[in-house]
Amino acid sequence: MRMLRVAAGFSLLLISLSSWAQSDAQKVLDRFKSMAGTWEGKSPSGDTSEVTYRLEAGGTTVMADMHMSSEDMMSMYYVDGEQLLMTHFCPSNNQPRMKAVISPDLKTVTFDFLDATNLAGPQAGHMHRAVFLFSDADHYAEEWTWKKGEKDLKFHFEMQRKK
Repeated sequence: MRMLRVAAGFSLLLISLSSWAQSDAQKVLDRFKSMAGTWEGKSPSGDTSEVTYRLEAGGTTVMADMHMSSEDMMSMYYVDGEQLLMTHFCPSNNQPRMKAVISPDLKTVTFDFLDATNLAGPQAGHMHRAVFLFSDADHYAEEWTWKKGEKDLKFHFEMQRKK
């Protein structure tokens, strides 16, 4: 009986240590998971955006189905080892992969270009960066940077959970 109590206590210790040692990448993916549902937003110029987040692949991936102005896009967010990655699928028929840089307070997540499939060359137009600024459970901001040659075009949206 004593051995059973020791084993149970050891198991609880391991479970608590593994959750305490959760990586920042996993914590931010969990934040994206908590965003499941539909969000709507506007840019400073009045353009609209609607994003629907869904859990996929047994909860290991978050899919964002995005409609920004007249463009339909999709992004997949997932953890690879200790890093958070995003693959973005857009109408330009390339698929940039971006790696997250996470602020210490986990409230700002900057995805920077890592590589891409179907990209004709580094000067071809592609999404190059995405920044997420989390404020509370029902509000966040996102800013996407489209890069073509030496020119960057930014798209900023203030998002709120659709009720």
